[in-house]
Amino acid sequence: MSTPIADVHAWLEAHESEMVADLQAMLRIASIEGPAAPNAPFGPENREALDLALGWCDKAGMTTKDLDGYIGYGDFGQGKNLVAIFGHLDVVPVGAGWKHEPFGAEIDGDYLYARGATDDKGPSVAAFFACRAIKECVPDLKSRIRMAFGCNEESGFKCIDKYAAEDEAPTYGFAPDAGWPLVYAEKGIGNLTVSRPLVQGDMELLYMRGGQRPNIVIDACEAAIRISDSFRPEFDGKLADAWDKNLSFVWEGSTLKIFAKGKAAHGAWPYGGDSAAARILRFLMELSPVATKREYEDLFETSHISGMGIGIHGSDEISELTSNLGEVTTENGRLRLLYNVRYPVTWTGDMLKAKCEAFLAKLSGGYALDVDRDSPPLYFPVDHPLTRTVLDVVEIETGERGEPAVIGGGTYARAVPNTVAIGTGWQGDGEAHQTDERIKVAHVLKMAKIYAHVILRLSELG
Repeated sequence: MSTPIADVHAWLEAHESEMVADLQAMLRIASIEGPAAPNAPFGPENREALDLALGWCDKAGMTTKDLDGYIGYGDFGQGKNLVAIFGHLDVVPVGAGWKHEPFGAEIDGDYLYARGATDDKGPSVAAFFACRAIKECVPDLKSRIRMAFGCNEESGFKCIDKYAAEDEAPTYGFAPDAGWPLVYAEKGIGNLTVSRPLVQGDMELLYMRGGQRPNIVIDACEAAIRISDSFRPEFDGKLADAWDKNLSFVWEGSTLKIFAKGKAAHGAWPYGGDSAAARILRFLMELSPVATKREYEDLFETSHISGMGIGIHGSDEISELTSNLGEVTTENGRLRLLYNVRYPVTWTGDMLKAKCEAFLAKLSGGYALDVDRDSPPLYFPVDHPLTRTVLDVVEIETGERGEPAVIGGGTYARAVPNTVAIGTGWQGDGEAHQTDERIKVAHVLKMAKIYAHVILRLSELG
């Protein structure tokens, strides 16, 4: 005897090639945030991606709504309860080192390569097809279903903030943008800008710059220092012994330009990358004259991923703080260091700020602090019906009873009530924000089946 789940899964299998083709079409849009345009607050490419998604919803017979280009969604079904899925269509910048065209959506072997394949266009398209399959196969739904597409997840959450302020909170919701089976706690996210005057003396720091976004480990960085005539012989001796092969140098008179290469990674997992900025700061510390040694040591220590160098290291029983130096700039004679901090789930942004301010006050050099962003933590009960449903469904579909996780990444779940983040992809799929991001073609269908099962189960809850 046929069941709704079996019918939905069969429909998805029959439409797998269409799903992959639609995903490729979405991946070919370079939806990196750009200058605002009319009805396109995050740039024309994000507008193009949202229009494509809403066009799919219209074609599928869903009722669509566009919230001024920030976010849009398609609705279907009836009932008091609302089950909502929140995906995002914006992506982080590409960076260097790709072997595949970042927006080519090329299938090479078993994998589909493109920026956004795993974060978050692949899961979002899989979730849309899960919704579409339910609409086609289950006419007597007990709840309304909503598939939402945001356009500013990677660089501000303005899209989901607008949704939360202007539209209906779901009875149950999930964001397909995490690890399996689901995330029940998300660390707080704070962007802290620490600044100080450029170091003077016999090794004068002229400028330093690097970084694409706060939430990406810096993979390329540049700086320049001016060496005094009296210090030059000693400096030349130290430079001859410099060991870091990821650094290169160019002399222009008494000025040395320094170039560093690193490895990008998501700012929530800075230990997965290699900071080019930290390499330069260590180099400056090692070659500094005695008079400014302490100043350069302090600067190098600020790059530590534990946050110890800016006085914010700490943990609770659930989570531990990490700090990513994501952007370095020089403005008006000051060095500005922007840290993307993931802080413990029982902390507050005010606690984080107070710890940093107290520490910086003890340093010499005139340090100052600005808080550019604070997104409070999410902590969701494990025994909640939403959490239990996801855990049960993933076990049925995969044969494994996974453990809910704590993450340093921020998902839409932290901004929308009654919402958790659930898994995307499996072993072999590329990591978010990495070069040559990829997803196994067969995993798109596998995700869609799990999402459909979760949606159906949630639609049946009271």
